[in-house]
Amino acid sequence: MKDSLRGLRVAIVHDWLNQAGGAEVVLHVLKSMFPEAPVYTSIYWPAAVPGMADWDIRTSFMDRLPAIHRFHQYYLPLYPLAFEHFDLSDYDLVISNKSGFCHGIRTPADTPHLCYCLTPTRYLWQTEEYLAREPANLLGQAGLHLILPWLRYWDRQVARTRVDAFAAISTEIQDRIEDFYQRQSTVIYPPVDTRRFRLSPNGTADYFLVLSRLVPYKRIDLAIKAFNKLDLPLVVIGDGRDRPSLEAMAGANIRFLGRQPDEVVQEHLARCQAAILPGLEDFCMVPVEAQASGRPVIAFAGGGALDTVIDGVTGTFFHEQTSDSLAEAVAGFRAAAYDPRAICEHARQFDVEQFKTKLQRWISKWN
Repeated sequence: MKDSLRGLRVAIVHDWLNQAGGAEVVLHVLKSMFPEAPVYTSIYWPAAVPGMADWDIRTSFMDRLPAIHRFHQYYLPLYPLAFEHFDLSDYDLVISNKSGFCHGIRTPADTPHLCYCLTPTRYLWQTEEYLAREPANLLGQAGLHLILPWLRYWDRQVARTRVDAFAAISTEIQDRIEDFYQRQSTVIYPPVDTRRFRLSPNGTADYFLVLSRLVPYKRIDLAIKAFNKLDLPLVVIGDGRDRPSLEAMAGANIRFLGRQPDEVVQEHLARCQAAILPGLEDFCMVPVEAQASGRPVIAFAGGGALDTVIDGVTGTFFHEQTSDSLAEAVAGFRAAAYDPRAICEHARQFDVEQFKTKLQRWISKWN
């Protein structure tokens, strides 16, 4: 920790704690940097987010609402109110870790509020895309569209007036912050524990690998269709509501392993021909984890993959989000053309320690 940050009274603000994902990975690292900082959040479900039992977690009134831990989306209009009612007057620095509404907190004029932006609120600014991958009934869709103008107005106003500076997880998110909020931002890539991954001492196997939640926007269906066409081995690690339909369309060359422990994931990453990334991602840690294992990535040419994959050096892109375009990229792929050690070295720039160093440097500008 830089001397300029020592002794600061810091508060961390997080949207909700009822699921474990990339946002929570970032939160754990923020907490390691500021171990005394309390975490302010709308709701907290301890069973869903292990490893936080000894944290000082301060929830809003929403945490007492019926069934909110499982169905937090149904309470959408209340989140601005929940975050506006927190009292953060006792802190020297406030850091929000935002994908929803937590950047709407109020801070004193002399207290810097720095927002690490995972994405501008998706269901406000990319509503149709969000509903396509997170289906709601007609009543839910009608309700969302009814309150959408007010929520967008609030979201944009607080982004302009209550945040002193934004950091973005990728150039994709940097562009969205500028488009939706008309704010500039600094790109600081999310922390990936690259030290967990190693080159395989046993060489590679013959399979390609998908490591993902099996939900619509990940577009795993494109990988299934492409590998059905190519009749090449594909291993799918992960689970989600799309799994039954994906298994139903998959040929005998495709194996679904479901969720697996870390050591199994690490082994499969280290030995695959390449990791397959068919979706448009905000950032996505999987390509970095594959590269930290010395393996190239075959990714759709968009979103966070453009920041993490170097075409022809650490992987290759397909340029249309179709199964035919992916199949063409896989058919032309040659693993021997890639240097595992060079790939592994590239991944180090996304390591946790790099994140901490860059975040500390960014924060120090405001203290």
